[in-house]
Amino acid sequence: MPTIAEACRKQLTENILPFWLALKDETYGGFYGYVGYDLAVDPKAEKGCILNSRILWFFSEAALLLDDPQAKAAADHAYRFLAEHCVDQENGGVYWSLTYDGKPLDTTKHTYNQAFALYALGAYYRLTGNEEVLELALGIFDLIEDHCTDEIGYLEAFTVDWQPESNEKLSENGVMADKTMNTLLHVLEGYAGLYQACHEEKVGQAMRWALDIYANKIYSPELKRNLVFFDTNYNSIIDLYSYGHDIESSWLVDWAADLLEDEALSAKIHEIDKTLADSVYAAAYRDHSLANECDRGKVDEKRVWWVQAEAVLGMVNRWLKDPEDVRFRDAAADIYRFIEAHLVDPRSGEWYHDLYTDGTPYELPIVEPWKCPYHNGRMCMEMIRRNPNVNI
Repeated sequence: MPTIAEACRKQLTENILPFWLALKDETYGGFYGYVGYDLAVDPKAEKGCILNSRILWFFSEAALLLDDPQAKAAADHAYRFLAEHCVDQENGGVYWSLTYDGKPLDTTKHTYNQAFALYALGAYYRLTGNEEVLELALGIFDLIEDHCTDEIGYLEAFTVDWQPESNEKLSENGVMADKTMNTLLHVLEGYAGLYQACHEEKVGQAMRWALDIYANKIYSPELKRNLVFFDTNYNSIIDLYSYGHDIESSWLVDWAADLLEDEALSAKIHEIDKTLADSVYAAAYRDHSLANECDRGKVDEKRVWWVQAEAVLGMVNRWLKDPEDVRFRDAAADIYRFIEAHLVDPRSGEWYHDLYTDGTPYELPIVEPWKCPYHNGRMCMEMIRRNPNVNI
């Protein structure tokens, strides 16, 4: 019986890496931005800058973990596209999207997007040691701190020249949010990736502030879950329970806090994140997988690719904190078996986007601006690194 780490190494090296390596655009740079459910590549689809950043992060981390020269070459390719095309040379920061040939398409500057560029650049700097990469990353960090904050937290969307605009891109479920859990979570993630790479004090201080917002504004001790959408003062504006984001944050925020090497802070954050994992297990784990979310009391039962990936990682993280509570170990193994049985597309090796409750796939794109190797690739790499004693 293989362990989950062994299965994830095979999944990573035989499925996910080859699929994404084949999407390199050798003519215009970067990676193709759309593959339909029929596996047809659209070479003239828009290229999302979030997608390119996540691809850069993925190949950088894979090259570091596996010492894989193909992954290193793909990371180099993704970095060149980011530095030469995704970055606004006049106003600074990263565009939302580009045309297939690398011209600005949607010039929105979204805080979430800047954060993913940092996450990617931190990993690429660890891979290469190239000081120009670190300089670019710290410049984007400064732009976030200068333009994307107010006195109580992180703002969302801006025009090309950093004037505030409405937050359509990260608002949904019938609300328009001034601030979101999602942006705060991934700002913290981006800062943590940058701090891991350079240990700059100003980045560490910003992480502490983000963790304070997380603990005191995002997390609800009464509901034992994260709130999602907020007005400008971090008042919640909708009763939405995002199971995927909660299980993701239950390990991701732990990791970020631990990087600061502050035992008291880590203990506080770990306690919150244990509670999050416990709550998600009780509310969303059924039928060998995790439901998507609960919007104002109505549960969305579709099985989303990234939610299952984060569920495996979050359940393992929770079990490693309390090895005697084998529910989380067994849930991680159960969800991973579900992934291999239903989510992995046997035609391509990449994962389907969403599944119906009977395990059949929605006919949704295999690649689009939000569908990437970040969640499933990260799950595989974290299982290889952590090597938990979990049989599947």
